[in-house]
Amino acid sequence: MSTTTTTTGAATDLLARPTSFSTAQRPVKIRLDRVTQTFPVRPEAGHRHGTTLTALQDVTLEIHDGEFLALVGPSGSGKSTLLDLLGGLTAPTSGRILIDGNPVSGTGHDRGIVFQQYALLPWKTALDNIAFGLTSTGAPRREARERARTYLDLVGLSGFADRYPHELSGGMKQRVAIARSLVYEPDILLMDEPFGALDAQTRERLQAELLGIWQHTGTTVVFITHSIEEAVFLGQRVAVLDTRPGRLKTVVRVDLDRSDPTADIRSDPAFVAARHHVWELLHSSGSAAVDQESHRTEGSTR
Repeated sequence: MSTTTTTTGAATDLLARPTSFSTAQRPVKIRLDRVTQTFPVRPEAGHRHGTTLTALQDVTLEIHDGEFLALVGPSGSGKSTLLDLLGGLTAPTSGRILIDGNPVSGTGHDRGIVFQQYALLPWKTALDNIAFGLTSTGAPRREARERARTYLDLVGLSGFADRYPHELSGGMKQRVAIARSLVYEPDILLMDEPFGALDAQTRERLQAELLGIWQHTGTTVVFITHSIEEAVFLGQRVAVLDTRPGRLKTVVRVDLDRSDPTADIRSDPAFVAARHHVWELLHSSGSAAVDQESHRTEGSTR
C-alpha cells in the first residue's frame, strides 16, 4: 500500500496541502502485491553453481486510475525491471501484478511503452511510423493514418507527417514514439527514461508537453527516471526505490499547481521542498549510486 511521507517544519506544510488529485476519488488501476523478481547469475570460474540476483523484493504499491506516478531511484534499484513487469514483458518470480483487478499475463494494447531509444523505422515517415502498429494488426490503412494524424497533431508535429526519422531532431523523434504508443489509446502509458538522451532545454519542453498530453487524455502514466527534478516536476506522487535489492522505500505526494502551462513550477517553494525531500530519502541510505545530475541540481539550490 502506498504511503505519504511527512517531514517537519516548512516542508511539512508544503507537502501536505490538499491537491486536486485525491487517490480516494479514483479506483485503483494497478496493484503490485509483494512483487519479487530474481535472476540467475552464471557461476564464476571454478564454481559449479551460480547465484541469484534479487532485482526487486516485496514491492507493494497501488497506482490509481488517471494518476501520473514517477519512479525514481539509483542504478540497480529495479526501475526498468518493474516497468518490464508492468508491461507484461516478464513475469514476477513471486507476488502478483493486477490491472483493473485482473492478473497481468503478457503484453497488451491496454499498455503503451515508451523507451529512451526511439526505435523508429527509418524507411517510414513520421505518420506511417505511428500508423504501422495499427495496420499490422489489421486496421484499414486509411483509418490507421487518420488516427495517426490525430496523435501526430497531439504531440505538436502536424507539419512533419511526411518527414523521415533522419529529418527529425531527437525531441521530434521522441514525440513520434510517444504518439505511436498513444495511437492504440491505451489505459496505461509506461515510460522508461524517455527524455534521458535529450539536451536540457528539449527535455524541459517535452516534460511540459507530456503533462499537457496526460491532462488531455487522462491516461494512467508510470514514468521512470534517474532525475529527482524530473520526477517531482511530472509526478503527482513519486515512488522512491532503494537499491540491491530494489525495495519501495516510500511514496511522496507532490502538491503542485500545474494548471498554468506558462508558470515556472521549478521556482515554486513547494517544488523546491519536494525535491529536497526526495533527495534526502535517496541519500539517507548512504547510496553512492544516486545520479550525479540529481546531486548537482539539488546542490545548486542550497
